[in-house]
Parts: sequence; structure tokens; C-alpha cells
Amino acid sequence: MDAVIVDAIRTPSGKGKPGGQLSGIHPAELLTRTLRGLVERTGIDPGEVDDVIGGCVGQAGEQALNITRNAVLGAGFPESVPATTIDRQCGSSQQAAHFAAQGVLAGTYDVVIACGVESMSRVPMGTTPMGTNPRGPSMSARYPDGLVNQGVSAELIAARWKFGRDELDEFSARSHARAAQTAAGGAFDDEILPVVVTGEDGTERVVSTDETVRASTTADGLAGLRPSFADEALAKRFPEIDWRITPGNSSPLTDGASAVLIMSEAKAEALGAQPKARFHSFAVTGSDPLLMLTGVVPATRKLLDRAGVSIDEIDAYEVNEAFAPVPLLWQREFGADPARLNPRGGAIALGHPLGASGTRLLTTLVNQLQATGGRYGLQTMCEGGGMANATLVERL
Repeated sequence: MDAVIVDAIRTPSGKGKPGGQLSGIHPAELLTRTLRGLVERTGIDPGEVDDVIGGCVGQAGEQALNITRNAVLGAGFPESVPATTIDRQCGSSQQAAHFAAQGVLAGTYDVVIACGVESMSRVPMGTTPMGTNPRGPSMSARYPDGLVNQGVSAELIAARWKFGRDELDEFSARSHARAAQTAAGGAFDDEILPVVVTGEDGTERVVSTDETVRASTTADGLAGLRPSFADEALAKRFPEIDWRITPGNSSPLTDGASAVLIMSEAKAEALGAQPKARFHSFAVTGSDPLLMLTGVVPATRKLLDRAGVSIDEIDAYEVNEAFAPVPLLWQREFGADPARLNPRGGAIALGHPLGASGTRLLTTLVNQLQATGGRYGLQTMCEGGGMANATLVERL
């Protein structure tokens, strides 16, 4: 039995701050519209859906109380359709896709939706701890010097793997150039669900392009940006850091949602659905929570070992661009072809709506394989706390 992807869609990105193009939409409503769009596009009867598994990192305020269930009910699904919301940090919706596909492979599901949402404009990063220490005394005792935020982890990777500021900025400019070229050529049209937004004056307009992509970005322009995470105390603790991470070589705060319709191969055939890809292999691993972002390397190794596939056999790689050092580290460790790495641009340009990013990357990857005729696509995502997921899909 195979778990197959029938369709995958995403909203355009919105800047994750007040005034961003999606900031006026309640996050549950944003996911509601995405689920409705998936149903309308595929013609699936919502009553056929066995479960909806969603990712969301900031599960507080408007994103609290199982936002996925709220979105499912808002989308008009039968009350009998359940839903759950999970948090594996940035990989939350990628893990949702894993759980969904694994449920199909186990025979528990015939039809399931994996999805994700994050409104970083309405539920800002850092909201959920409410000013407390969520780690507890035993974990704090295990790391007595303390852990650091992801930006400082990115600084440590840049320093220890010797990625210079020029290399980081050149990679980031390339991300914007690829995303802008893809958009201009219409290649995002099959994956983006247009969203109707209402302005402060009550007028409605349709947004269908990524607000975070800047076609005019150049490495020279990025070179003028100041470091984001410079800190005197941390500079003493980590003298190797020379502060190279800026807003330009990091992913921006982003609003967005995405969703993937997954079925058993037999169910897809019975419904007359034409799958786009199948799930081939999965991996998830933990890694050093201080460096935090390096887990993409062991997760990919684990995946390739399980799949029996070499890196050169894979046609496209989606490695989340939380910060430029992460995909650059991954590329160097595997000797991967840079032309196949985030060929449509990555999160530095397309945005990183935390809980929605996993299924956003999967959506972009599947559409890239469909457009190019490639066979295999690999997706991997670094995650807060030192973890990473990796997924291998095969085009059908």
C-alpha cells in the first residue's frame, strides 16, 4: 500500500507584522479558507476525510484551543471529522504530513489532510511561554550555561563552518532571484491559493503573490544590513562569532497556511483521483540543542540510508532557509548540486510561517517535480530545540 499526495496548496506569504497582506485575517480563518480551497479544487467530499492533522507553533491567543479543529469546523466539514494540532517547532506541518501518511500506511486512514498555519503578525514569536521558563529545572541543570536563540545558533554554525558574510548574502540574494523568476514565469500559480482580504476601508482585494519576495535584492544591497543578534555577553561566551546573521540572510516573520490531501492509493483509485506523488521514506532525529539547526544533516543521512537512494538520484531538494548557513551547511555536507537546492527559492524569499512551513515546502517540492518531470524530491527542516525531519517523495 502507498500513501499518495493528491493535491497540495498554500496561501501566498504575508509579512508577519501589522499591515502585512494577511495580517487582517484571523489565523483560524486563514486555515479555514485553505481547507475550503483544497476541497473545492479536488472535489473531495469532506465527509470522506478521516482526520485533519495541523501544525502550529504559537498555540496561544487566537491560535489556541486546537486551531486545526476550529478551522475544520469553520470550513464546513461534517462535525464527525476530527482534527488535532501538533508542535514540532518549525517542522510541525512536515511532521503532520508524516503522521498522516504513516496513518495511511498503517491502514488507519483512507483520506487525511496534513496542514499548517501561523500568523506571526497576530501571535508574535515568544508569546507562548508568557514570560516563564518552559524548560524546567532538570533540563536547565543539563545545560547549565544556558541555550541560545536560533539566531545565535545560526551565528555559531556560520563561524564553525566558516561561512563568510559574502557567501551568506549571495545565497540569500539567489533565493529572492529564483523566487521572483518562478513567480514571473507563472510556476507558482498551481500551488498558490488566492486569498480575499478586506482593507481598513472595507474594500476587498485578492492577493495571490508572495509579499516577502523582493525581486530587486542583491548581495551588495544585503551587505549593508546590520547584524540582528549581536550581544556583548554572548560575544564573550562565544568569541568565534563575528556576527554575520542579518535580516537579509534570515527568513522573515511570515503569515501563511498550507494543506496537503493524502490518501491510500486504493482510495484515490476508487475516487478517480490522480495522485501527484507518493511518500517514499521518512526520518526524524534529534541534534545538539545549542547548535539547534544542524539536525538536517543526520536526518538526511538517516533518510537516505532507509530509502537506499543516493543524493545524486534526487532531482530537487527543499532545505528550509531558516537562516542561510543551514542550507549551505547541508549542501556542503552532502556535496549536493546547488542548482537542485531550493530551485524555486526558499524561505529567505518565500517566508517562514513556522507551523505552515513544512507543508509549504512539500507543496513547492511536489509542484517542482510535476513541472520538471523529476522523479525524487527531498525535504528537510531544522527545528527548535535541536531536531529535524526529512521526507522523500516520488512523483507519480
